[in-house]
Amino acid sequence: MQIAESEFILNERGAVYHLNLLPSEIASTIITVGDPERVPLVSKFFDEVEIKQSHREFVTHTGKLAGKRISVVSTGIGTDNIDIVMQELDALANIDFNGRQVKKQLHQLNIIRIGTCGSLQKDAPEDSFVVSTHGLGIDNLLNFYVADDNNEEEKNLLQQFILHTQLSSRFAQPYIAAGAASLLKHFVDGFHHGITVTCPGFYGPQGRMLRLGLAYPELIDRLTTFNAGNYRIMNFEMETAGIYGLGKLLGHNCISLSAVVANRVAGTFSKDSGKTIHSLIEKTLNIITSINL
Repeated sequence: MQIAESEFILNERGAVYHLNLLPSEIASTIITVGDPERVPLVSKFFDEVEIKQSHREFVTHTGKLAGKRISVVSTGIGTDNIDIVMQELDALANIDFNGRQVKKQLHQLNIIRIGTCGSLQKDAPEDSFVVSTHGLGIDNLLNFYVADDNNEEEKNLLQQFILHTQLSSRFAQPYIAAGAASLLKHFVDGFHHGITVTCPGFYGPQGRMLRLGLAYPELIDRLTTFNAGNYRIMNFEMETAGIYGLGKLLGHNCISLSAVVANRVAGTFSKDSGKTIHSLIEKTLNIITSINL
């Protein structure tokens, strides 16, 4: 079935609308970062950069490192932007731009988020690294899609989370998705592992109070004290659950890596977050180039 022009929008050069990319301009291994200015911090490690495209907050560099073709794409902040980026990355891989139809042979992408987060555990201090075993969303994005493919472990984790926090009685129905096992196994040494909660904002939705009172002041404590078997909530941020949830539905391998810039339990913030992010970028690229993707 042909997809209407109003649903699948291409710009004047025939590129997908928001990312301003053609299918030939994106690699199968994609690093996502939030900040557009972080894109060149990744691509500076490339042996060569063949493509540079941008539109609004979406900046893309595609090049090669150690013989591997890699793209780095900025998403901006929040799962509203993740909805755009994940859908358009999938379209670049799996929709025929000329016929406006889904390809019969689907292509699987490897999507690696490199971002920042707030730690919810004292033993994951600022300047440490977290890899997300699961993304648990309290942001509402996946509730707009048909998403009933949770396995028993995911269903159990979600049920225990709802019971522990009672969030669904006040806010959006939470959702959960696991990271890709094929990627998680390579990110072990030097990383804390745990569930990442994805929030729909930076202040109230993450329990920060400036001038406005909080409708759920016990949020931090409820997240920090959640335990389910071998799992606990390690951190929170604003993108991971959207990437994991949409990635799973679309059939892509996704992993989220975070540099801890704030420890919300200890009330501390990194003295040099730029150095920490740089270290995570370098560590991630070393792993990517050493494995078969």
